Amino acid sequence: MSAFDALVRPALVRIAAPGGGYDPHGDPFWGTGFFIAPGWVLTCAHVVAKGGGAVWRKEPAVGITWEGGATTGRVVLAKPRPATPEETLSFWDFPDLALVRVEGARDAACVRLSERPPTTPARVSLHGWSRQTGEVAVRDVEGQANGFSGGALLLQWAVPIEGCSGGPVVDLGRGAVIGVNKGRGQNEGAAVPLTSLRELHDVPGGEVLHEVLRAHDRHHLARHRSFGSGRTWTDAQTELWPATARGVSPVRRVQLYGRFAELPPPSGPGEVMALVDAVKRRVLHPEYQAVLETDARTWRDGVGLLHELHAPRREHGPESTDLGLDAVLLYAAKVARHLTERYGPGPGIDALAAWIADESGGAHVAVREEIAALLDPEPPRADGDAGTDAGAGGGRTGASGRADGGLPGREQGARADVRVEIDAVPYSSPRRYAWRVMLLFDGRTVSPLRGDDGGVARDRLRETLRGPLVDALRLGDSGDHLAAVEVVLPRELFDEPLDTWRLSPDDEPFGERSLPLGQRRTVVIRDRHRSHHPPSPEWRKRWRGSESGPLRAVPLRAEVLAAGADGDAHAPHLRKESRMSAYERLDAVGDGSVPVYCGPVAGGDGQRAMEAALAAGHPIALWRRSAPGHADCAEFHERAGELLAAAAGAEELHRPVRTLRRMRAADTEGDPRERSDHAWAEDLAVLYDPPDRPPYEAPLQGPPLLGEADG
Repeated sequence: MSAFDALVRPALVRIAAPGGGYDPHGDPFWGTGFFIAPGWVLTCAHVVAKGGGAVWRKEPAVGITWEGGATTGRVVLAKPRPATPEETLSFWDFPDLALVRVEGARDAACVRLSERPPTTPARVSLHGWSRQTGEVAVRDVEGQANGFSGGALLLQWAVPIEGCSGGPVVDLGRGAVIGVNKGRGQNEGAAVPLTSLRELHDVPGGEVLHEVLRAHDRHHLARHRSFGSGRTWTDAQTELWPATARGVSPVRRVQLYGRFAELPPPSGPGEVMALVDAVKRRVLHPEYQAVLETDARTWRDGVGLLHELHAPRREHGPESTDLGLDAVLLYAAKVARHLTERYGPGPGIDALAAWIADESGGAHVAVREEIAALLDPEPPRADGDAGTDAGAGGGRTGASGRADGGLPGREQGARADVRVEIDAVPYSSPRRYAWRVMLLFDGRTVSPLRGDDGGVARDRLRETLRGPLVDALRLGDSGDHLAAVEVVLPRELFDEPLDTWRLSPDDEPFGERSLPLGQRRTVVIRDRHRSHHPPSPEWRKRWRGSESGPLRAVPLRAEVLAAGADGDAHAPHLRKESRMSAYERLDAVGDGSVPVYCGPVAGGDGQRAMEAALAAGHPIALWRRSAPGHADCAEFHERAGELLAAAAGAEELHRPVRTLRRMRAADTEGDPRERSDHAWAEDLAVLYDPPDRPPYEAPLQGPPLLGEADG
């Protein structure tokens, strides 16, 4: 029996067909689960799947028995789950989790969930129901969590026995649940890390998970405050807490999380990580940038990344300094300020601010001063208050002169931009394209997320990149501010319709993810070949001219407009412009000139002209991806010229392009026989290729997978 057995058992549930109960002679039970909030049970998806189609139709088809009674539950969230209720999955991939709503269990005891990724090696205890000895009974075993593999938390000397699937894994050194029993191999067991619970936020209906985790934190704060609740999880964690420790004690955490539970939740991981980054830059180093990204989904997740923060050890200097208290109090103050600016004052924010003020007496004097400034209702200073920055790239100035240094044109306040690099795999037959997805902070600092050096076929790029793009955009977005997407392409892919890509599966109900990328965000193309070399003087000079403006259109191919209204440049009397002639002409045009073309540029005459424009240093170009032969080329050049002339400089170009794309999309839902005022912008593509981000000499290396922790 582990030290936490008495706390786990009241929260442990036996899952079976409805009506099975504790009767050992009843229907075979399915497995184990446990209460994580009053009325909510967490288990494995493969456990509840034994109930068949009724479970996936959200019927009350899951029998739940615990110390407080017996009832039925409905599966609300699960991942994975069958495509149809009648389908039977032969393999249950990670995360293999299901959340069950249990009516009539408002008074159930609940386990304490860890707020941080598991740290290994760690001594753990496994809990669950089993028939191992012939009758159904609770089983507990101790062992060690040794590391991770393919999404699994690996267990040694503690192998889940049959029936224990879906039960909790408790970290005995920290006093919290860090995983869910999944299965066993030949020599070791496997658990689902509790951090995988975050993936349920993204399934249909996943927003309910915010309410579940709020209820979890309210429950433990109420138990801590109650005189009649007996020994609590907070008591057990406090017993493990060193008497001389200065940091964020279990009592402080349960109080803070209870106050976070009364706040509006973050919109995504970028909103949390922006504040975490800002805190680490303040207490560690101004140039701090995360090495691994964390899929944080709640305000408490941010505390999990900070409450054990230490200053780096020096080889000949003092031992590491505990910075956890300073970091957490500063983070909480930033949360309060951020939400006040977004939603206005409220009782939940006021209660949090009062708690921070009471607890900040033990913080460093400089941190106390910054907290006081953050909690002050006065607006931020005009010169930029570090405490109010929602994480727009560390405050350094990029080539655009903007304080956040990010991609000019992205919404100020986004945490980072998303950079996608695609390149042809040498000598591949058929042609394959390697890819990388990464975050781009302050316009120069790259944080790799996902990638595949082996590459995929061109027609699989959209499908392959959908998931990595979704993950990256969550990390780059911060609140209402959306990350921009820059795609670095070989010239043969310049006509790929990137701005029309949708991030949602085709069968997902219509929502914001159903909109094409280019209608919600800045989406631009950059040249892969040019990024391999030092920026040329022509490139730098033209970028400076484009930045300051004004912009004006010049033809990418000089003979197109001379060909007449139909755009036919192949008339026998018309001499086609050579690549060298195009280069000389485009090299001679003035600063702020933007090449414009009403046809594709990934092949033929358009590609040769685009190569000339790139050689002449042009960082911006507009064209139409669709096939040549348009009857409205003259109109396209005229309207593109008006678009460019209306922009004060390069940075002002993105918003009107997004607006055009939305209007063009709305036109397509009208009468197809009527030509709209925005038809000229059909298939509009934008090259936006500044010479300064990221440094050309930075090698393209294989990225780590999306991290669970940040050192």
